[in-house]
Amino acid sequence: MKISENKIYDPAIECMDRESLRALQSERLRATVAHVYANVPVYRQRMDEAGVKPEDIRGIEDISKLPFTNKTDLRDQFPFGLLAVPQSEIVRIQGSSGTTGKPIVSGYTENDVEVWTEMVARSLTSAGAGKEDIIQVTYGYGLFTGGLGAHQGASRVGAMVIPMSSGNTQRQLMMMHDLGSTMLCCTPSYAIFLGESLREMGYDPKEFRLKSGCFGAEPWTEEMREKLEELFDINAYNIYGLTEIAGPGVAFECPAKNGMHINEDHVYAEIVDPATGEPLPYGESGELVLTTISKTGMPMLRYRTHDICVLDETPCSCGRTHVRMSRITGRTDDMLIIRGVNVFPSQIESVLLQIPGVAPHYMLVVDRINSTDRLEVQVELTDEMFSDTVADIQKIKNRITEQIKSVVGVAAIVKLVPPKSIPRSEGKSKRIIDNRGLTSK
Repeated sequence: MKISENKIYDPAIECMDRESLRALQSERLRATVAHVYANVPVYRQRMDEAGVKPEDIRGIEDISKLPFTNKTDLRDQFPFGLLAVPQSEIVRIQGSSGTTGKPIVSGYTENDVEVWTEMVARSLTSAGAGKEDIIQVTYGYGLFTGGLGAHQGASRVGAMVIPMSSGNTQRQLMMMHDLGSTMLCCTPSYAIFLGESLREMGYDPKEFRLKSGCFGAEPWTEEMREKLEELFDINAYNIYGLTEIAGPGVAFECPAKNGMHINEDHVYAEIVDPATGEPLPYGESGELVLTTISKTGMPMLRYRTHDICVLDETPCSCGRTHVRMSRITGRTDDMLIIRGVNVFPSQIESVLLQIPGVAPHYMLVVDRINSTDRLEVQVELTDEMFSDTVADIQKIKNRITEQIKSVVGVAAIVKLVPPKSIPRSEGKSKRIIDNRGLTSK
């Protein structure tokens, strides 16, 4: 693996002492609260109902007095009900990649695009990007924030950008090879697919110049990082974001690879109990809640992301002082409850990627038979294992079954399937088929 240099885009901000950072956060939160109270009827109504006035928010320590915002608020106020500025000041609309109903949209002022670009520039710089780099952006362009977000950040650091967007794998690899891409930006599941396809097309990984990758838009595990770094001989970095807050770049990994630094001068993070909404201390697992403190077009106060993680404020070896968030271990709204046990796809993935002979592609199929939930885990075998003996394949199946039971705490039916039989995704991968007829999450 290539050596990763610890590059910092804006040391004055990213390495700011915690006391000064807290003062900056307080100043920006006060301004944001006053801004939305004056200009967004929904926020004003919610705050009035909670008995909170802008002058009650004296500093960042008062943030828990504010009401939560949820994704349903964006749907209910679609498209412009949460704007805090006149529509004429909105220069960009971005939206979620929802599969049902109307999309979640967010309006960006020129200031908001600038802030977002800054956050992505920090993220890519942390992953090693600079003027000498060639960055291939394989996130989708359009309403989805991935493509344009990565593109903006790559341009800001002065790199050459290849705006490939998603799809057309053969062309992706040809351009990556012939143009000498040094950094790849895409979903981790598609990166795995590219790495596998590379070899199938007859390329030698040593012919490529890739040194790093920024992968996000879906949860992924440490085991998948190892797989990505092995496939491409690169450093694989996690990047986090969501349309409602900004897009990719809300948080990012540094070379220490020990959590993602949140851009706390622009976004304030809390962890709350998913059931009660009560704030939890650093170090405890819970639901991530984010507040934008520099966004002007469509600020978000205490937005419940439904992402489960841990916040860590201990010093990082890279020198950055901004708090770190762990990998997303699951979501409160796509968590499976199987016979009373909470099951996250990332737990299954962690098990599978530690077992030789298994490809990093799987599907969870949930059914309810005779009033009892049944979990089937469909797992692809590698080409080598698929051609092995029946006895060896049975051993693999038994091991997966035992490991899932041990790690997840629920018995699953393991179904081993041939290589390439599980549908591939060029965007966010679909991991769950729930046939129980429960309310869509």
